Amino acid sequence: QVQLVESGGGLVQAGGSLRLSCAASERTFSNNAMGWFRQAPGKERVIVAAISWSGASTYYSGSVKGRFTISRDNAKNTAYLQMNSLKPEDTAVYYCASARSRVITTIPTSYDTWGQGTQVTVSS
Repeated sequence: QVQLVESGGGLVQAGGSLRLSCAASERTFSNNAMGWFRQAPGKERVIVAAISWSGASTYYSGSVKGRFTISRDNAKNTAYLQMNSLKPEDTAVYYCASARSRVITTIPTSYDTWGQGTQVTVSS
């Protein structure tokens, strides 16, 4: 089973940027849609962005649309989340996940492989 490892989290001031990476252990990465989720303390895990297997289709939650960009490089088995204009409310643990399907899905139970998460903290 593919394994996912996130990196790129950290502490940033409001208005700053971070780029998260999600490296997959297998080439089958390119067969699956990918998603980025986040979970703030005391809150449920929610989807932030998703991308189809080819990268042709993307989805963004309303809270990040226009500020975040999801992308993937199937040759490198890596997905990315570029986060700009960060706000304190973006503070959370961010997880990447691989879906069972090739097409975009926003349903958490449609994802069967998850990374360990990376902390993003935005100070005001």
